[in-house]
Amino acid sequence: MCLGIPAKIVKIDERQIADIEIGGIVRKASLQLVPEAKVGDYVIAHAGFAIQILDEKEAQETLKLLEAFSEIPE
Repeated sequence: MCLGIPAKIVKIDERQIADIEIGGIVRKASLQLVPEAKVGDYVIAHAGFAIQILDEKEAQETLKLLEAFSEIPE
């Protein structure tokens, strides 16, 4: 199973490579699949690519769910 994570675009370079922020950590992701994405947008990030643009409300709800999963005892 694959999991895409909501991330916020904080910077985009001239090659369409974005700095995306996930839980305070900044990673790189290609915007080749969503060239219309812009700084401030939330995207689903998977395997180094932004694969879909998300509404901010939807992104925040998903991030809250992921955080709740991390708090479940094993």
